[in-house]
Amino acid sequence: MDVYATKMRNAVDKRVRDAGLRPTRQRVALAELLFAKGDRHLSAEELHEEALAAGVPVSLATVYNSLHQFTEAGLLRILAVEGSKTYFDTNTSDHHHFYIEGENRIFDVEGEAMTVNNLPEPPEGMEIANIDIVIRLRPRQ
Repeated sequence: MDVYATKMRNAVDKRVRDAGLRPTRQRVALAELLFAKGDRHLSAEELHEEALAAGVPVSLATVYNSLHQFTEAGLLRILAVEGSKTYFDTNTSDHHHFYIEGENRIFDVEGEAMTVNNLPEPPEGMEIANIDIVIRLRPRQ
């Protein structure tokens, strides 16, 4: 392994540890795939395909488990966009998304913060933690 790859693996290992997770070989390999390309949106199936193509022997169930563990640890955000289709976002900051219908493509809305007016009062003892806005797009008719 070259020096860059070793540094990357060590940084990912530390990131996993700092999130309170044990850095197993599979978790670190999946985290490397997730975070090496900057901010991105992936389904479990897409990450599983990337892992297999990279020679990481991992089951789809392990990918799902790892993604949910990463989410609980604050490393990812879940985006439920299309029925049972769930995407995982490596950018955990507050931001919103465009979704292109028919292409199953999702990307960040750039620019100014959006405002939402006339929000209902949350139930007793609850507070609003976050608002996710997904703007659905399609080609003009």
